[in-house]
Amino acid sequence: MSRKLSNRAARLFSPMTLPAGGLLLLTVWLVGAAVADAAVGGAGFVQSRHNFSVSSTAKIRAKAVAGDAKDSEMCVFCHTPHSASAQRALWNHFESDVIYTPYRSSTAKASIGQPTGASRLCLSCHDGTVALGMVKSRRQSIALQGAVNVMPKTRSNLGTDLSDDHPVSFPYNSMLAAKDGDLLPPPRSGPVQLDANGEMQCTTCHDPHNDSNDKFLVLNNAGSALCLTCHNFNGWPQSVHSLSPNRWNSLPPNPWPHTPEKTVAASACENCHSPHSAGGRQRLLNYQAEEQNCYPCHNGNVAQKNIESEFNKASVHPVIATTGVHDPAETTLVSAGAKRHVECDDCHNPHAANRLGRTTPTSVSGALNGVRGVTRSGAGTQQITYEYELCLRCHGDTAKGPARVSRQFPQLNTRLEFQDANGQNSFHPVMVPGRNPLVPSLKAPWTTASQMTCGDCHNNDGGPGAGGTGPAGPHGSAYAPLLERPLSFADSAATYANSALCYKCHSFVNTAWRDHVRHIGYTSCETCHDAHGSPIAHLMNFDPTVVTGARNYKTGTIGHGTCTLSCHGKEHNGTSY
Repeated sequence: MSRKLSNRAARLFSPMTLPAGGLLLLTVWLVGAAVADAAVGGAGFVQSRHNFSVSSTAKIRAKAVAGDAKDSEMCVFCHTPHSASAQRALWNHFESDVIYTPYRSSTAKASIGQPTGASRLCLSCHDGTVALGMVKSRRQSIALQGAVNVMPKTRSNLGTDLSDDHPVSFPYNSMLAAKDGDLLPPPRSGPVQLDANGEMQCTTCHDPHNDSNDKFLVLNNAGSALCLTCHNFNGWPQSVHSLSPNRWNSLPPNPWPHTPEKTVAASACENCHSPHSAGGRQRLLNYQAEEQNCYPCHNGNVAQKNIESEFNKASVHPVIATTGVHDPAETTLVSAGAKRHVECDDCHNPHAANRLGRTTPTSVSGALNGVRGVTRSGAGTQQITYEYELCLRCHGDTAKGPARVSRQFPQLNTRLEFQDANGQNSFHPVMVPGRNPLVPSLKAPWTTASQMTCGDCHNNDGGPGAGGTGPAGPHGSAYAPLLERPLSFADSAATYANSALCYKCHSFVNTAWRDHVRHIGYTSCETCHDAHGSPIAHLMNFDPTVVTGARNYKTGTIGHGTCTLSCHGKEHNGTSY
């Protein structure tokens, strides 16, 4: 029956207004309306999987019994004009008496309890605990063809654990929408309707009498039109997951196993989410492991670049190291006691990421739209302005392990490494533009007033920054720690091959402090310089495992300084350069 007809029937024939003989009239109405709906066009009730009669073409249907014409009845599996239960809709099917496990999520603002109303009626078949043919108007259960008794173990069988299904039977009102922030005010008109108590039920999304939209949906869900009737995420209309026309190239795995839509834009929410039998219960993700919800498209089979393969490299952001630790409700500032983790969602907001490029060299691209971070002062921000604010969520004040290189002045807090706390610090210009007026080694287009990003050094070794065609970003690299180009940390000669990262921006020739040329023939750049920052000039922060003695560097006039230290058996006692 069409939703319009079923609503009309509910209004005309409520239990309080039925005239004498009205129950029979209602039965005639239900059957007649269903047949009329089927005749109009579309997959109405007669052709749908809810028609269990012996004449049905559905996989589940009644077994023909000689001399029993009742097997041709269609509505009897749910409705009866006589001996119905106390529930509305003249309910005929025996209901489950189980206690369900409801949906739970750290981000859910609704109070979700046991199913009620129409949802309870739907579950009398769809929880798989009651035989499909057990109706109150028959002394014996209606026999079904084949070995079918209860709902088969398919996605239609929700079981009694509903924690992996969209929540039902909760009040949906303006207060909930305002509290949640990602919900629209409750629908007042149209095909998506709450029940008489203002609660979200199965029938809010499904019309059991009309399958013209597939899965008995009340609205065609292409582009997630049904989902977006209630859900409203900031940035979604302009996001790549909302607009991308990309198609699947048919190589396994199938990125959209539970939706007929075959483009990113058409699948929309169902690119990542499943309203029923979700693998990741909280937030109804397709898969429990967070990164597996991204890989089916970002493996090169839908998206142009293969991000998944990047995580097989020697140095990676370890998204596969943890599962179920990341939570959208976690604070922006990662506390010292929290378990450090990284997931795709920590760096990308799938509801807001878009294709827009940077507006300035140091601003963030659309790929990082809607992402939280930490400012240079250590405060949290809901939308990063600079790339480094994202990196500081984990690489700032969070407790970390030992440093890769021992330092004369150890500092594990990257946020502080880039700070000018005492006016003497030196640092690569990530948080602020450069201030050293004399850096003759710089290559064009860099100048002493340039500002850089974390991604200028930490990036894909096969990406565009390194002259490759792979995806940009610090997903993975052949060079640790996630470096775009090689950089030797060992005490050996710094060559263009093993120190290409430094040579990317600097040219160490005799006209640019010729003593550099002498020193890099013996040891690496990292022996003397700390690439992030140092409390003394020129990023000087000696590695004490190589440089011994007093380890003192002092600046003199512009372009000159003195060293007091011992390195490779050679003593420098106030040696001037």
